[in-house]
Amino acid sequence: MQLITQLNDLAFHAVKAIASTPLNQVMQALGPSFLVVLPLLVIYLLLRHDKNVFALVFAGLLLYLVSDTIKLLVREPRPCDVQATGLTWINAPACESSFSFPSNHASVLTGLAFFTEKYKYVRIAYILWLALVLFGRVYLGLHYFTDVIAGMAISIIISYVIYVYRQQLAKIGMRIMPFTKRWF
Repeated sequence: MQLITQLNDLAFHAVKAIASTPLNQVMQALGPSFLVVLPLLVIYLLLRHDKNVFALVFAGLLLYLVSDTIKLLVREPRPCDVQATGLTWINAPACESSFSFPSNHASVLTGLAFFTEKYKYVRIAYILWLALVLFGRVYLGLHYFTDVIAGMAISIIISYVIYVYRQQLAKIGMRIMPFTKRWF
């Protein structure tokens, strides 16, 4: 437990060294950017007639449900809600009212990179964007570093299993939505 506290303290000291108002604004803007990026990724896969789109959507929904269930069970307060962290550079509106562990952003978004494997430049752009988003979660004091790492681990494990069975999920998806058979 002491190692976890030391890792989190080290991460907060590192981000405090680079904290600034413009960086606060950029990191706050990146948080909800998944609302644009994920639909764009789905549209891209659809336009490429990539059946992985079914598995990607299923993975995203399942990862969100798993992550949110863990949050409700663990009920860890966000670092910005804990006065002892000394996150004095954080703007008050940045602190959200939900719980911290694990990071939903890390839990949902990390593993979805599996589904971009065929598209080198899309994958590179996605991973760079993901790194910025996850950095922002710690930088803004919305998550401990270990929340992000745990979310990434959850996401990678679940997404890998879904990725392995992606062809079966595509068949199920086309049965549920028969109009997609003409598309693929």
